[in-house]
Amino acid sequence: MQITLLKSKIHRAVVTGASLDYEGSLTVSADLAELVGLLPYEKILVSNLNNGERFETYAIYGEARRGIIELNGATAHLGKIGDRLTIMSFARYSMQEAALHTPRIAVLTEKNEVLRYEGDNEPALKIVSA
Repeated sequence: MQITLLKSKIHRAVVTGASLDYEGSLTVSADLAELVGLLPYEKILVSNLNNGERFETYAIYGEARRGIIELNGATAHLGKIGDRLTIMSFARYSMQEAALHTPRIAVLTEKNEVLRYEGDNEPALKIVSA
């Protein structure tokens, strides 16, 4: 048997841009995506904390250390600059793998800096003080 569990989560990310004319996806600063193990073109579930919208798309990497979170294509209609998002990816695990699994979670500040990190790897990013 396999079970689907949370693999990666970026919580309270602030939308920094939107491009309706882009083909689609959500742009995430590469350093933030890599911290939580989110891969380019990986399917993601996104929830907008400001308006309650939830949508699926895929992640693409933006320039590292810029705090970029951009809604692209049709998703640009589902939020606006300044909105807070939760970005999640999931993976399937065997029951044995699930017993040992720990998701990688980054909670961000209003400047998209890492406030808190939980996970199985040592963060390469600086954690800011609250």
